Amino acid sequence: MDLRKLKTLIDLVSESNVSELEITEAEGKVRIVKASAAIAPQFVQMTTPVASVAVAGPVATAEPAVAIETGHITKSPMVGTFYRSATPGAKSFVEMGDAVKEGDTLCIIEAMKILNEIEADKTGTIKRVLAENGQAVEYGQPLFIIE
Repeated sequence: MDLRKLKTLIDLVSESNVSELEITEAEGKVRIVKASAAIAPQFVQMTTPVASVAVAGPVATAEPAVAIETGHITKSPMVGTFYRSATPGAKSFVEMGDAVKEGDTLCIIEAMKILNEIEADKTGTIKRVLAENGQAVEYGQPLFIIE
């Protein structure tokens, strides 16, 4: 993907109400995330699972740090409310550093008063939990990184 196209995508995200944009093409994958109104969008371009390039957009104040996450991303299969445990105050299904097997319950997403268990789609170790307990999540929103 050429830099002019990336610059255009950054400008579109920064000028719109969109907070996150992810595009996959033959050359790689681009994810642009708008952190807040004071910080310019950030994006990471991954050409292979091992090698990646990180570029940050222009910033009026100090430049934010761009973190490159590697690993398998488990995404939300639906719109709803993210819960880390079965009941309030109960132990979370998984914590960072926990080993999980494919099919293990990672969290619950409540949608239309129905509690949906979200299972691991890969065996590995929970590297990061990307959603907060009780947070509204969108379809396709990254929830966990499994390494």
